[in-house]
Amino acid sequence: MQATADSFLRLVKIMDELREQCPWDKKQTIETLRPLTIEETYELADAITENNWQHIKEELGDLMLHLVFYSKIGAEQQQFTLDEVINGVCEKLIARHPHIYPPAGSATVEVKNEEDVKRNWEKLKLKEGKTSVLSGVPKGLPSLVKAIRIQEKAKQVGFEWDNKDQVFEKIEEEMDELKEVVQANNRDQMEEELGDVFFSLVNYARFLQIDADHALERTNRKFIQRFTQMEQEAVGEGKQLVDMSLQEMDLIWNRIKIKNREV
Repeated sequence: MQATADSFLRLVKIMDELREQCPWDKKQTIETLRPLTIEETYELADAITENNWQHIKEELGDLMLHLVFYSKIGAEQQQFTLDEVINGVCEKLIARHPHIYPPAGSATVEVKNEEDVKRNWEKLKLKEGKTSVLSGVPKGLPSLVKAIRIQEKAKQVGFEWDNKDQVFEKIEEEMDELKEVVQANNRDQMEEELGDVFFSLVNYARFLQIDADHALERTNRKFIQRFTQMEQEAVGEGKQLVDMSLQEMDLIWNRIKIKNREV
């Protein structure tokens, strides 16, 4: 524990020195750091997807630096201190886990499982002044991730299907509605119904306990890998994809699929 405290204080000291002495660090604001923080977050997400623990460690360090950096700027602007940031989240964690830290004079809240914990968390947030269980979903989240978070939060107040079969029936219903508007060639309704299909698929993934965003990213990476292999094999045959027919490309694609399965 002391080693952790010492290493954190070392980071804080280095940040203080950089802010005072480095031209680049002195120039940064919360606005200039924002896109860099987003980039670092995605780099951490990539490392997690790849299950690369070395990179996860490195990216966590980069993000921790950003957190200290924002706190340093906040203190300079007389908005908040690093101590207030840390103690603030400590108090929030204690308040939102009454099954671990019962309030003075109150009995310990009983929870049976993680779903009970989530429901209590949302109830406590509403008591803290939130006007909606969905108000904590960031507006800037990517649409797929936002759909996941919206559904998870709605579930905490009981707005939920009973089983995955019902969700699959909803997917089929939405697909039928999409087909109808496609036939009518109504582009605005096509976009709306396609969105409903995506939302239902995300819901189904949630019932299967699969991360829809991670699943799609796996497919993205698989496609990139196979497409790149297809380009390489075409070059090996003295061809370019742009000059090949779809049938020729399909032959190479299927050959690559079989080869990857064998591996």
